Amino acid sequence: MAVRLEKVVEPRFHADSYGYRPGRSAHEAVARCRERCWSSDWVIDLDIQAFFDSVQWDLIVKAVEANTDQPWVVLYVKRWLAAPMQRADGSRAGRDRGTPQGSAVSPVLANLFLHYAFDEWMARRFPAVPFERCVDDAVVHCRSESQARMLVAAIGERMEQVGLRLHPDKTRIVYCKDGRLTGSHEHTAFDFLGFTFRTRGVRSRHGIVFTGFGPAVSKTAMGRMSETVRSWRVHRRTALSVHDLARWLNPIVSGWMNYYGRFYRSEFYPLLRRINVYLVRWMRKKYKRLRTFKRALAAWKRTTRQYPRFFAHWRWVPEF
Repeated sequence: MAVRLEKVVEPRFHADSYGYRPGRSAHEAVARCRERCWSSDWVIDLDIQAFFDSVQWDLIVKAVEANTDQPWVVLYVKRWLAAPMQRADGSRAGRDRGTPQGSAVSPVLANLFLHYAFDEWMARRFPAVPFERCVDDAVVHCRSESQARMLVAAIGERMEQVGLRLHPDKTRIVYCKDGRLTGSHEHTAFDFLGFTFRTRGVRSRHGIVFTGFGPAVSKTAMGRMSETVRSWRVHRRTALSVHDLARWLNPIVSGWMNYYGRFYRSEFYPLLRRINVYLVRWMRKKYKRLRTFKRALAAWKRTTRQYPRFFAHWRWVPEF
């Protein structure tokens, strides 16, 4: 059912809707946002409060009915929406709104709802205002602070019309200040899809350093990954061989590198160095001959030089 519905609605979705769509990625949304921040000095960092818990069923069903003539599809959606939620203790709780996450149809319905609630509405009311949306996470680009304030009020009213609400604390107007701009504002940075956009030093292809405004891995994302690395307790896994460690860590770390290393990847290096610190501690615990730091350091340099891709992150950060 999800595949059938997706084939119908996918061609109708807005060009700047990126989440859970075939052939589109979060990196495309981040790159597009970066380009627009260079030409628009203000953005609205939109946060829809508790979207998946608040969306109204009748509006979802109405959107589905507008895109299919198959009664069984509508019936399936209605039954899926009304399915009770199972708690951690095994008990079930009834619901009267919201979309249960985890189903194959949930992303399609979320995009379909927001296509009408936000994308189409923006294209109709403010056709000259660009935005990027990834499910319920969106950034709107504005020419001025006054335009941004007007749009926050208008979008807030629109969300209330469809039974939603902008988060009063997390929805913010941000000044994209770079080397060209003067003045100040309360907010000069924002997070989008795991990246923080803010003022950064940039080196051009000709080696010229200037002040730009762009994305790098966010502090929140770094915190989550750091907690994961700490939970591994690599230095205590002395029963594992170095090949076991590589088979375990490489797929995870490669995934992080592929995602967060796309923009300003040097901001990601401290995490990779931390992994190396744990690996050195593992070496010193596992091998008696490497107990002293001097011997461990020599072995480390020799190994990273001979096998620079043994651990996935060594091609970026071989030192610690």
